[in-house]
Formats: sequence, structure tokens, C-alpha cells
Amino acid sequence: MNAPSARSYTMLSIAAAVLTIALKFGAYWFTGSVGLLSDAMESGVNLIAAFGAFWALSYAAQPPDEEHAFGHHKAEYFSSGLESTLIVIAAISIAIAAWGRLLHPQPIEQVGVGLVLALIATALNGAVAWILLQAGRRLRSITLRADAHHLLTDVWTSVGVVIGICLVKLTGWFVLDPLIALFVAANIVWAGFKLLRETGSGLLDSSIPKEERKIVTDILATYDPQGILFHALRTRVAGSRRFITFHVLVPGAWTVQRGHALCEEIERAIIQALPGSYVITHLEAKEDPASWTDQELDRT
Repeated sequence: MNAPSARSYTMLSIAAAVLTIALKFGAYWFTGSVGLLSDAMESGVNLIAAFGAFWALSYAAQPPDEEHAFGHHKAEYFSSGLESTLIVIAAISIAIAAWGRLLHPQPIEQVGVGLVLALIATALNGAVAWILLQAGRRLRSITLRADAHHLLTDVWTSVGVVIGICLVKLTGWFVLDPLIALFVAANIVWAGFKLLRETGSGLLDSSIPKEERKIVTDILATYDPQGILFHALRTRVAGSRRFITFHVLVPGAWTVQRGHALCEEIERAIIQALPGSYVITHLEAKEDPASWTDQELDRT
């Protein structure tokens, strides 16, 4: 049986978003709480983002073609960029609704029913977020990780709204409801900007994480006793794919076949240690002065 793909997890996200929207708008309908309305609107963003994630992962899964020789993996960043933009738009909408209620506070009705529905939606979001986060880490998908972090933000937002509504019911301070909604809006904006920063980093070809780069350098270090040298190690990340390039310096007396076999061996070792990597090696003679003119690439 094949393991689920990143795209299949977005279907879970879509189904969860539809169900939580129904639950949260139901909670708002019963209570009239603008805090619960803001929570429901954020779930609406989750649904749109989930559809965007499904499209991005579908496009990213397409094989390389003549116009995209390195694949379509960066399509994932369009999804995370869309999600961060939608998060900010939702926050603005929530703030507008909350401001009107702040000027004209209103009582909250049928709190018990509303809170039960909100808690069910929160538990569902929490479970789906955990599943997506684990899958995103395993599949190296920024799209799934972005969706998971957004859902986790939604969970904490919901918890805050529920606590706030309980305080409104206990104290009778109706103004707490719109104040909570404004806090929710601020929290959503912060999450949106963090996600946007991660998206920008990916689009700017950021290097692989330090711990993964160390795996590469540790593999290369095993060839030191053979007198094999390396430099100009450069890496970048595109969605779930890593791209790793470096120069391999061997004795000039080696045959092309021997040097090629060594490069193939090194590439296989790195790919085995870091699945999903695309490794390119460049063979050079270490006695040739021209082989050392590109050492400045080691600083990149």
C-alpha cells in the first residue's frame, strides 16, 4: 500500500475546514458573539487556503519539462504566500466587525450551546493540525507545514475566544467580546507575517538547514583519508526538494571513468542520507591551479 502523498493530506484539511466552519458559524448563530464570528471567519480562510494547497501540491508534483527543467517544486510557495495574504485580509475583516461591536456592545445568548460547538471545532482543528504537521515534516512540504501552523493558530484563537466568552458570561462585561475579537485579529496578523517571511525565504533560494548541511559535510569528510578534496559546496531548497552542488578534487592522473565512479558513489550516499535531494558534482584535478580559483563559492 502506497504511503499518502502531501496532496492527499490537503483533502483532510478541506474536509476539516468545511466541518469547523459549520460548527463555528452555528456557535455564532446561537450566541451572537463577535468573538465566535471572528473564529468562524478564520476557518473560512482555512478552507480557501486548503484549496490553494491542493492546487499547489498538484502542480508541484508534475515532472520536469522543457520549460521547468528542475521541476515545479516552488509552486508550494505560491500556496503559502496566498495563505499568508488571506490571513491578513481575514484579520482586517475581523477587526472591522469587532470595532462596531466595541462601540455598541451586545449581550451573548445561549452560551452553553455555542461553547460546546466551538470546543468540538477546536478539538477537530487540533487533531488535523497535528496530523498535517507530522506529514509536513516527514514529506518536507512547506505547504502542509504552513497549513498546520495556521490551524494551530486557529486552535489557540478558539481557546482564547472560549475563555473570553466564559468571562463575559461570568462578569457581564459585554465589551470583552469585541476586545477578544481584536486580540484574535492581531494574533492572526502576526501568524500571517511569519508565514509570509518563510515564503519569501524559500523564493529567495535559501540554503538547506544547518543540520542537513552537516550531514553532507560529514559524508564528504569520510573521503579525507583517500586524499579527496571538496569545495564550492552550494545548496538551496525548493519546496520539498533539495539541490546540492559541489566540486570534487581528485589526483590529475585518475581516469575519467574512475573519477566519474567516485562522483556517482558520493551522490548516492548523499541522496540516501537526504532523500529528495538533487546532487550535482563537478570533477576537477587538484594539482591544477585553475581548480582552486572558485574557492570563494565556499562562503555562499
